[in-house]
Amino acid sequence: MFSFLNIFRIIAFLEGVSYLLLLFIATPIKYIADNPEYVKMLGMPHGILFILYVILAFLIKGEMKWNTKTFGIVLLASIVPFGTFYVERKLLKPAL
Repeated sequence: MFSFLNIFRIIAFLEGVSYLLLLFIATPIKYIADNPEYVKMLGMPHGILFILYVILAFLIKGEMKWNTKTFGIVLLASIVPFGTFYVERKLLKPAL
């Protein structure tokens, strides 16, 4: 079933995985092995997923009846490692 909530859950997961790969795999390889290829390869998809995450958060804010504090947590979760997984488990799963 097509809904912004379902799409947001998928994007939140993918954004979280891409962030972890970028942070814990690509960046160390860049600085330890002096090979920036993985950062170049993962940077653009992560950036696109991040933008989609923020846009979809704004689109489902009203549907989820998030107050300002909760919405701030959802947005902050996109820049904290493992944050999007927290949002998916604590805020999105109960809505299903």
